[in-house]
Amino acid sequence: MIDLSDVRAAAKRVEGRVRRTPVLAAGPDLWFKLEFLQHAGSFKTRGMFNRIVDPPAAGIVAASGGNAGLAAAYAARELGVAAEVFVPVTAPAVKVAKLGELGARVVQEGGEYAEAYAAATIRAGETGALFCHAYDDPEMVAGNGTIGLELLSQVPDGFGAVLVAVGGGGLIGGLRAALSRDIRIVGVEPVTSCAFHAAQQAGHPVDVPVSGVAADSLGARRIGDVGFALARDATSVLVEDDAIVDARRRLWDDYRIVVEHGTAAAYAALLTKAYQPEPGERVVVLLCGANTDPADLTTRPGL
Repeated sequence: MIDLSDVRAAAKRVEGRVRRTPVLAAGPDLWFKLEFLQHAGSFKTRGMFNRIVDPPAAGIVAASGGNAGLAAAYAARELGVAAEVFVPVTAPAVKVAKLGELGARVVQEGGEYAEAYAAATIRAGETGALFCHAYDDPEMVAGNGTIGLELLSQVPDGFGAVLVAVGGGGLIGGLRAALSRDIRIVGVEPVTSCAFHAAQQAGHPVDVPVSGVAADSLGARRIGDVGFALARDATSVLVEDDAIVDARRRLWDDYRIVVEHGTAAAYAALLTKAYQPEPGERVVVLLCGANTDPADLTTRPGL
């Protein structure tokens, strides 16, 4: 299991390669961490650089619903090695196109992340490339945790809770490693893709069905062992797809922030009161990814 020392070491390794993303004061006792402004459009670039800062000549192979693949492609390009990224056929076209723009070889395999993952591991074994897990890897998790270190110096007078969308657990695990236990970590998932919630109920990671509007980024069939071991005692809340869609639009309407549906889940927990802060509790909502097609945010039926 990783700890704060691993996160601090990761911060040194990725320094100069990732952006220190800003924080926006969004209301009384509310801040948004604008991690969607990270290179390649999501937090995963942090973990990916920490994983492959010294890549083999054969390059890297990754499996992803989209964001981890984009992070892998970006990091590989910056480090001067080849990247091969396996994505499910359901991956959003905007993410697949961006992978090509970043120079990755894209292979579409299977209907969900688990099938793309299986194909990617076989390919890595065949080529000798470094396999980069999208979330269940200590180096990935430690790199993601560097967000927490930034937050500690960015929110005046501190904060009591961080709301974060959960897919495979690589982000929530990193935050738990980086932040003290007196800061509440709140994991938010769609009711239709809730591997973390199911693992808490069972006491260990279990397979769950995945579907819904945010499945491309939060559609892990099973929570990662590393993330769950770190964050198993975090607060878990669920939100409906309609609430996620509404939260994404509200972020655009009220703040002119464009994020993907999975990212909007964290804000949906506040809007629906799935998570209700304690009186005076200072809350950070982590907006972790923006690889989306924004066209539907600027058009409304009947207008």
